[in-house]
Amino acid sequence: MAAGTMSLAMTAPANASPASWDRASSIARTGIVSFSLGLPAAKGDWSGLKQDTLALGATAVITEGLKLVSHEQRPDGSDDHSFPSGHTSISFAAAAGIEQRYGWKLGLPAHLAAAFVGLARVEANKHHLHDVVIGAAIGEAAGLLLAHKRRHAHNAPLGAGFSIVF
Repeated sequence: MAAGTMSLAMTAPANASPASWDRASSIARTGIVSFSLGLPAAKGDWSGLKQDTLALGATAVITEGLKLVSHEQRPDGSDDHSFPSGHTSISFAAAAGIEQRYGWKLGLPAHLAAAFVGLARVEANKHHLHDVVIGAAIGEAAGLLLAHKRRHAHNAPLGAGFSIVF
C-alpha cells in the first residue's frame, strides 16, 4: 500500500495537472482507508476493526460538520466546502489507527501516504494549506484517541494489575 503510494508520489511530475493530483489523492486515500479496515479484518482483529471504524466515522462527522458551518471557498472556486480537508482528515485517521494497533513499522508508511494525500489536495487546488493541516490534526486526534494498542493472546500476568505483552 505505502510502496504504491510512494511510487505514485515519486513519479508524479512537478507540472502534473490539478486533475491528476486530485485523482492521485483519491486513490491514495482509498488505499489507506482500505488498508486500515482490511488489515484488522484479515487478522481477525475485530476490536481493531471496530476501533478504526469508530475513528473514521468520528473523523467524517467532525469534518463534514465543520464544512457545513465554515463555508470556505475552495481555491479552485468549485464550492464552499474547503475547510477542513476531508481526504486528509480521513487519511490521517486511518494512518493513526494503523500505527496505534500495529506499530510504527506500518504506521510510518501510512503517515507518509496520508501526508502525500494532503500535499496532493493542495496541488490539486482543492484546499488551502490550513485546510490540510487542520484536517490532518482532526484525523490524527481521532485515530490516537479511539484506536488502542493491540493486545496479543500471549499476555503473561504478573499480578497486581501488571502483565508482560509479547
